[in-house]
Amino acid sequence: MQTPDRILDSLRRCCAAATDPRRGKNTTYDLADYALAGFALFYQQNPSFLAHQQHLATQHGHSNGETLFGMRRIPGEGQVRAMLDPIAPSQFYPVFADLLAELERCGGLDTLRCLDQRVLIALDGTEFHCSDKLHCLNCSHRKRGKDGIEYYHTMLAATLVAPGHNRAVPLEPEFVQPVDGHAKQDCESRAARRWLAAHGAAHARLRPVYLGDDLFSRQPIGAAVQAVGGHFLFVCKPDSHPTIEEYRTGIALDTLTTKARRGRKTVTHRYRWLCGVPLRGDAKAITVNWLMIEMRDPAGKITYRNSFITDLPVDRSNVADLAACGRARWKIENEGFNTLKTKGYNLEHNFGHGKRYLSMVMATLNLLAFACHTVCDLGEPLWQAARSKTGTRARFFHRLATLTAYLLFPSWEHLLETLAFVRPPPRAVSAHTRPHRPPIKPTNPARRITRQIIMRIAAPRVTSPAERERWKMRPFTRLPCRSLAAAAKGSRGKAQAASASSPRPPRPAAADRP
Repeated sequence: MQTPDRILDSLRRCCAAATDPRRGKNTTYDLADYALAGFALFYQQNPSFLAHQQHLATQHGHSNGETLFGMRRIPGEGQVRAMLDPIAPSQFYPVFADLLAELERCGGLDTLRCLDQRVLIALDGTEFHCSDKLHCLNCSHRKRGKDGIEYYHTMLAATLVAPGHNRAVPLEPEFVQPVDGHAKQDCESRAARRWLAAHGAAHARLRPVYLGDDLFSRQPIGAAVQAVGGHFLFVCKPDSHPTIEEYRTGIALDTLTTKARRGRKTVTHRYRWLCGVPLRGDAKAITVNWLMIEMRDPAGKITYRNSFITDLPVDRSNVADLAACGRARWKIENEGFNTLKTKGYNLEHNFGHGKRYLSMVMATLNLLAFACHTVCDLGEPLWQAARSKTGTRARFFHRLATLTAYLLFPSWEHLLETLAFVRPPPRAVSAHTRPHRPPIKPTNPARRITRQIIMRIAAPRVTSPAERERWKMRPFTRLPCRSLAAAAKGSRGKAQAASASSPRPPRPAAADRP
């Protein structure tokens, strides 16, 4: 199990490169301890993880925070919030690059390739904090009612998706925040252009095709994608692109009709496309290719219709694949944001707002945990075996939290082998070094008294000394209930028979009664 160890090493290196905001001599905790503690909460999906590890460290001298996450000491939650607030979220962005390299190493990226070995990167914005009281210097705001002001945080997420694939791998986010020198508030379009300028060149080797909704199908973003060596496939609504609608009106478009089986029904897919149309109505407009997909049920009713623009060539051989890739944009919503907000990561929860960057740092660590889980799902055999044995995601993380709360594991390999029922869990003993001694059978007073009671009940049915010794050595937990019931019934029956056969003493006369 090497993926979590490599990611934790990368996170530790990022913290070592960060500037320590502390100015005093109190450096009991390393700066990496605070980042690892915040990351561990999201990775374990257990809000009480730090408290449980502090109890383990108190009782045994070591904890899973040390053996699994490499923390030197376990800080408190308040300390974590105070120390992560001044750190910019961009400090942790190199970990996403290491995660992508890990995904390539394990072969998981090959399962996401399509369109002649390209990858799809979906861009979309999501809100992860909203309050009318809590706010910081990087909050956006909007009016509510006459005098109310609502503060919120939004980020532009970039996610690797693929049609027909149920996994989404998040990349570096770009946060929507106030920018110095701009009178207007920041927006998703500006954040997308900043993201492309910062990370587009690094991802150009993947031959990316950027997906987005109708908000992104504009000249500035299309030009920014082409400037970093990428291609785009954006949703194109007819109402927002009158120039394209004007060009295709009255033209006999190329058409392709196919039929597909969906369960017991046969669905008809109709594709239409037009190449070489301007994106907008001026001389500087870039030229794009337009395509549309229509889906009809057996009764002929249209169940789905959408149109896209792209700078990739469109013809009869690839129009169906391009439409499928354009529809895969929804996976950033379903497999991405829906998982982050409702499947244990709780992205919209206020883990701490702070005064500067804390809210954005917590969202970044949450995305890192989700990305690490997804990479393990795609390329770690031991993680896959543990997931298959536990079933649902919720049950897997529940067992993970339970085991790490009470038992000390020396490595991730041991923990996941325990979850996969390959290796028994470690014994709940102290982690301090002790001389080897033979195991001593524990003496529990309650257990000893229970055995004595059982011996008394079963005594009438035990005839030989050897059988009596066998009863003494037999563990109480393996005694069959029927044998105990029969022994108790036989004992009571013999006692009743003995009392019936013995003569009763004569009743004293009335004069002799007291």
